Parts: sequence; structure tokens; C-alpha cells
Amino acid sequence: MKSMGKDFDFVAVGDITTDAFIRLSGDDAAIEREDSRKKKICFNFGDKIEYDELIEVPAVGNSPNAAVAARRLGLTSALVTNLGDDLRGNLKIERLKKEGVATDFVKVHEGEKSNYHFVLWYEEERTILVKHQEYSYELPDIGSPKWLYLSSVGEKTLAFHRAIADYLTAHPEIKLAFQPGTFQVRLGHKTLKDVYAVTELFFCNVEEARRILNTSEDDIKKLLAEMRALGPKVIFITDGPNGAYMHDGADMWHMPMYPDPAPPVDRTGAGDAFASTLTALMALGKTLPEAFALAPINSASVVQYVGAQEGLLALPELEKWFAKAPTTYKLEKIQ
Repeated sequence: MKSMGKDFDFVAVGDITTDAFIRLSGDDAAIEREDSRKKKICFNFGDKIEYDELIEVPAVGNSPNAAVAARRLGLTSALVTNLGDDLRGNLKIERLKKEGVATDFVKVHEGEKSNYHFVLWYEEERTILVKHQEYSYELPDIGSPKWLYLSSVGEKTLAFHRAIADYLTAHPEIKLAFQPGTFQVRLGHKTLKDVYAVTELFFCNVEEARRILNTSEDDIKKLLAEMRALGPKVIFITDGPNGAYMHDGADMWHMPMYPDPAPPVDRTGAGDAFASTLTALMALGKTLPEAFALAPINSASVVQYVGAQEGLLALPELEKWFAKAPTTYKLEKIQ
């Protein structure tokens, strides 16, 4: 622990929430499909919509999920986040401590509410209704962790992002992994150019890459190249069942999705699992190709459970799954 004079291996920065999963029965929802994938869920105004069950999962969000993933893989991890002094905030802190994630950098705001999101859950897919409370964001003295993992925070946080970029510039020994959340994508790469410039590993999905670049481009090679031109050293773009793509500065690579061991229960957190696992494996000393091959396994495990954390694996389990992978599960250079 940092309080004992040691720096953490992995410090995640971002908002924390409770996800309320509302499982829809499907009887009152119109599901639009495209290429065998669910694209839209629609309701009629004035209807009473039946749901099957409600499940609350505390202490989640891109960055909390990453901190838990890193801890389960054997790293010392901590979370920089904000929450209210309410019951939900207390439950979040208890959950983090139970997972072994240090709460040294958790700031409790007196008189404020904690974040709470609603997840409309139909079969394995979901749509999340989000609201980020407006806290006063400040970067504490995090020391010199091996990796800083930055992801989703609320709006009006430009000064906070600049403080992070300045801290990393002053501490070049710290490597940054950046997985932008909704509002960070909306801010745009020009506004966050200082953060992009100090990023080692960058993660997003295809749709997010198009929004960041303000393009309708379909060619993954062009998307990878244009994203890397923004400053990050290594770019990862995920594309659901089509797997993930990487541009390491010299070459472009593709890794297929790890085969689902059973039909997915909930795809929440699949992207978080991939990005945080890959970053944590790099912190553990794995090479970039090794980390890229193992990371999708945690995504495959996570979607077998409700929520983004229950299915996160330890390193020996990841390696066991990898040993059982089919011959088609391999890293290939994009020509």
C-alpha cells in the first residue's frame, strides 16, 4: 500500500457507479436486428413495460472494473474516484475493499449523491442510462504507479484531464492507458490532445473511433492509422464478434474473439475486461503479443455473468483457457 511507502502497480482513474440491471421480458419491446445483431430496442409511449427482474451491482464503471481486473491478476491496484456520502457510496467503498482495491484516493463529497445507472437488459445485450454527478474533480498525489488507467468521467472535467496530462509529463516513468468514456469521446481529440499525446495504450470500439475522428470510414486499417496519428503509441480498436485490431506503430494486427464457452448472459464490461486485462498483463511483464492474445479471454468470461466484474479471471485461469483455445484463435498480421 502507498501508505506503507510503496507505489501501486496500477491506478485507475474514473467515475464509479451502481448498475441497476432491469431484465426485460421482451414481450413489450420491439427489437430491430441488422446482420444477426441486435441494433435497437423500441417502446411505445404510454405503455406499461413488463420486466423480469432487477439486479443491483455496486462499485462498477470502466475504471472500477479495471482496478478489480488488475487486482485479480495479482497487481496492487487503487482507484481515484468521487462519490457521495450516502448509503450507495458506502456500499461502493465496502465492495472495493472486499475486492482488495485500495481506497486511498477515493474522495467522499459531503451532501452529494453517488452515481446510479440503469441498464436495460434484453437477452445478452444492454443499453445503459447514465447520469454522472457533478463533483469537483482533483488529482491526488498518486505517487509513481507502473500504469495509470484513465476512463469514463463526467462532463466539465477539462481541467482535471489537463492536470492528469501535466502529472504524466512530470512523471515520464508512469505509462498511461486511455479508454475514453462517453463524455471523453464527446470532448473530442483536439480538446484532449494533451492526454492523447502522453498515452501509451489507447482503447476504443469501432463506433467510438468513428465519432472521435468524425468519419464514416469502414476500413479498419485507415481507422487504426488515423487514431495513432492523434498521439498514442499503440491503438486497439474492438469490433464485437469480429474481434480486436491493433496498430503498434510498425504493423497492424488482428485477434479474433475468444469463442464463447456458452451463450452470453450479459455483454456489459466486455470492453473494460479486454482493455484493463491487456494493460494489467503489460504491467506484469507480458509482451504486447502475449497480452493481446490473453486479454479477449477475460471478455469471454465476463459475459457469462451479470455485471462487469464477477467473471474476471486470475492469471492461471487465463492461461488455462488459452491452452484450450482452438487453432483459429491466433494473432495475425493485417496485410
